[in-house]
Amino acid sequence: METVKDENPELSPASPGEESDPHLSPVVNPEPKPGLDGVPVKWYDADRTEPYTRITPFQEKHDTSVEFFYKPITLSALAVGLVVLAYVATTQDVLEEGRDKRRMGVYAAIVSFLMFSMIQFRDGPFIRPHPAFWRMVLGINLLYELALVFLLFQDLRSARDMMTYLDPSLGKPLPERSYGEDCSFNLKTIWNAVDIFCLAHALGWFGKAMILRDYWFCWILSIAFELAEYSLQHQLANFDECWWDHWILDVLLCNWIGTYLGMKVCQYFEVQPYEWRGFRQSRGFRSKAKRVLSQFSPHDFTAFKWGIAQDFTHFFAVVLLLAVFLAAELNPFYLKYLLWMEPDHPIIIARLAGVFLAGLPAVRELYQYINNPRKAVRMGQHVWLLLATIVTELLVIFKWSKGLFPTPFPATVKWGWVIGGFLLVLFPTVRFGIPKARKYLRRQERRKNRPQKSQ
Repeated sequence: METVKDENPELSPASPGEESDPHLSPVVNPEPKPGLDGVPVKWYDADRTEPYTRITPFQEKHDTSVEFFYKPITLSALAVGLVVLAYVATTQDVLEEGRDKRRMGVYAAIVSFLMFSMIQFRDGPFIRPHPAFWRMVLGINLLYELALVFLLFQDLRSARDMMTYLDPSLGKPLPERSYGEDCSFNLKTIWNAVDIFCLAHALGWFGKAMILRDYWFCWILSIAFELAEYSLQHQLANFDECWWDHWILDVLLCNWIGTYLGMKVCQYFEVQPYEWRGFRQSRGFRSKAKRVLSQFSPHDFTAFKWGIAQDFTHFFAVVLLLAVFLAAELNPFYLKYLLWMEPDHPIIIARLAGVFLAGLPAVRELYQYINNPRKAVRMGQHVWLLLATIVTELLVIFKWSKGLFPTPFPATVKWGWVIGGFLLVLFPTVRFGIPKARKYLRRQERRKNRPQKSQ
């Protein structure tokens, strides 16, 4: 046996109690030993055998369409980046005298940072269209978080002045539009309420369905957001809508259409068979073009089953995710109000698109962290950074909102949140706390009734 093992070390060792077969076929990809170099990983560190927690770049064995883009080219990318940087910084036709060079310097710093993040950051859970794309998404999220931290230490007036450097048209107070002026239920008022934001609603919920991948979760979040608008309409006029605008146009029409289409796409990906072939193995122009386009589809797809009633951990994680989603939805309304920006301003749209892209791998990492704690011991980098970003936005809003919303919360809103909080505490108490208490009492009773052994 030792001779056979020395001759071919890739042979799978025999399990205890079995005789090894000298004719065993070699294992092509043996399972790695848990831990680092045979040393078990501590509870505070991640299991590096999980693909998206390895720090080594380009560690995945990709069946690629274009092999060149999956080879480590860090030095080549560095050389090209430095050449472009030197050209832009030293050529007079690019930087003419008298032009504002501060803006160009900021852009160059951002591009350099994103290039570093694209090459050197750790891979996330997604490998399509390319892991480097999601590393760059993480870099964009980090830049946004750093900008929020900077704004957190500024007063509101200074922040408004700073926004004029990005767009000179900003810095002017804007009127807030109210949608609850005429709530008569007829075709004219309903048609007047239909605008481009209805399409934005549908597209937004299409994206949320792609992120959450669960009908019930999307419905709960949709209703919770409308209740949040009811609770905050005394602060922002945008939240003052008619009852039919809340529940018919938003929930039953726009949100449902977006959720339905998003879930249909998720169901298609769930049952879609993934048989990846390389670009060279594809014959004919049509087959090669199809293979290149398929690079932008998922490598595989996981259907989420959140299991809110499974145990307290799943319940708490779902409630926390719901709260973070609500904050992520409400924050841009307050930011645009405080910074005097239109709802369709490119900065607001870029923020929404960035949070959507960052939310895709973040929720996937959270799902892995909740449902497979033995392998995903550490929370993923995407979910960690996105959580920090949303909380930092809240801190900025709370700081800048002092004195701007003097109207107190209505009594109905206060009682509504008290009842909602009571139900959030009551459900886990009845579902998880009481059964565990009963098991504990039964265990103690059996110990008392157990006959003691004679000394």
